[in-house]
Amino acid sequence: MWMAGGGVKSGLVYGATDDLGHKAVEQRVSAHDFHATMLHLLGVDFRDLVYERHGLKDRLTDQYPARVITDILA
Repeated sequence: MWMAGGGVKSGLVYGATDDLGHKAVEQRVSAHDFHATMLHLLGVDFRDLVYERHGLKDRLTDQYPARVITDILA
């Protein structure tokens, strides 16, 4: 994924894939980690963002553990 500006380091390549580019082998990032990082850059704590769905309170990163990827932040 390509990201630019908004608090992200410029010219940074994060992680690595296998020889065919099929799957990540170093510094894997999940979609939940990406969402948590984007919310952090927007100034929102991803643990506090709650919305209602089907009458239940839910979070974007609720089912799986998420982390802010601080290595890519400027």
